[in-house]
Amino acid sequence: MKILLTGANGYIGKRVLPVLVEAQHEVVCLVRDPRRFELLESLQDKVQVVKGDLLRPESLQDIPRDIEAAYYLVHSMGSGTADFEEAEKASASNFVNYLDTTSARQVVYLSGIANDVHLSKHLSSRRQVEDVLAQGKAKLTVLRAAIIIGSGSASFEIIRDLVEKLPVMVTPRWLNSRCQPIAIRDVMFYLTAVLGRADCYDKRFEIGGPDVLTYKQMLLQLAKVRNLKRRIYTLPVLTPKLSSYWLYFVTSTNFALARSLVESLRNDAVVKDSSIQQLIPRKCLSYESALNLAFTKMEQNMVVSSWKDALVSGNIQLDFMDFVQIPEHGVLTDRQRMRFDRAPEEVMENVLRIGGARGWYKTDFLWEIRGLLDKMVGGVGLQRGRRHPIDLKAGDSIDFWRVLAVDHKAGRLLLYAEMKLPGEAWLQFKICREADGKYLEQLAAFRPDGLAGRLYWYAMLPFHFIIFKGMAHNIIHYREQLTDKILPPAQHSG
Repeated sequence: MKILLTGANGYIGKRVLPVLVEAQHEVVCLVRDPRRFELLESLQDKVQVVKGDLLRPESLQDIPRDIEAAYYLVHSMGSGTADFEEAEKASASNFVNYLDTTSARQVVYLSGIANDVHLSKHLSSRRQVEDVLAQGKAKLTVLRAAIIIGSGSASFEIIRDLVEKLPVMVTPRWLNSRCQPIAIRDVMFYLTAVLGRADCYDKRFEIGGPDVLTYKQMLLQLAKVRNLKRRIYTLPVLTPKLSSYWLYFVTSTNFALARSLVESLRNDAVVKDSSIQQLIPRKCLSYESALNLAFTKMEQNMVVSSWKDALVSGNIQLDFMDFVQIPEHGVLTDRQRMRFDRAPEEVMENVLRIGGARGWYKTDFLWEIRGLLDKMVGGVGLQRGRRHPIDLKAGDSIDFWRVLAVDHKAGRLLLYAEMKLPGEAWLQFKICREADGKYLEQLAAFRPDGLAGRLYWYAMLPFHFIIFKGMAHNIIHYREQLTDKILPPAQHSG
């Protein structure tokens, strides 16, 4: 079957793609920027990549007309856009209008469980998208899920952050709301099981795991899995806005996503219609089993995708690959160039391990202070970490940086700052092989935005002197028994 996959660069899209290919489907991936869509070598000959933006209908003309089914895995949760509801409606309308010109017979959409009368803006928007998609000629199949538990999922990472960082929690009253979490593995099963089934056409199903828990119980169960003792106290005085700030400062989420989650978590998310079990029986994983599977994938460095891959934070734009060359003019720079005698591959491996658990090789406490200051002004902070301890791809996040380019053979890593800044910043590492020896060239570049940008740069110069020279030196000389290996990506989700 020829399938159109939207949201192919997202958390769900990256996971469903290899499953569809493994099932011998021909997949067409619609992406806004093919340069940041990196396919596994095993998939490259089996997947067609088409450039297009669902908010720009004129850009959709290259989508093949002979597709038979489509996945709509697009949403704007956490984007921070004030008119996200209109954007989601427009995106869905453009999708339907173009799909009506193709031979597609079915659309599969992953939505959210929302059975309350008064819904949050995001859950209301999901319902609106369902209604728009239902107006097309292709038959609609909706799968409504609550919290999805899997390595790299936003819900899992936020729950994990709270439990691992806070031995005592004073929490808002929404922790008493009920939820029916589902493992990412079970979501993948349902997404592919409904494909091409006529008895699933024009149906809206609710999917969930076997456990109905309050969010407080979910936190305490994760603490039990991690062998941590935690105390949780709920207070009615924590308003949604205060709750959003609480999530934002404690976890790795951005404020827009924190606010969206708090709004949504006020609603119970429990399956009331289990009719899908009559059509497609499935014994789903328990919440505890889903947690254990997620932690296993993390320990094995087999996190296939992460919610942090989405460009919904910081000041970076969707066309960030246009920044892969540092401007030659109008930038202020700090260049460190150091000769080394060890194998270039060893130095490059140290470069590729920067950030996350490894840290920044020099005065990590100053980086942490900068991350805290960034959080205080609405930035992404330093808590996002990284997807994998060694492997890097264009589009990955590393703390408050975004990977623009990585070339293992040439020895180059280019990062772009997503922190709040009065300008734009790049950090580049290059291995230079020259006649008189091997050098590590480290370049910090900043393009200031007016006087404020220049004042910021010169105010930071004393810290740059401390940080950047020491960082380059330590990258060259850092030695460790390297035990982490790059494992092949998992074919099954967790």
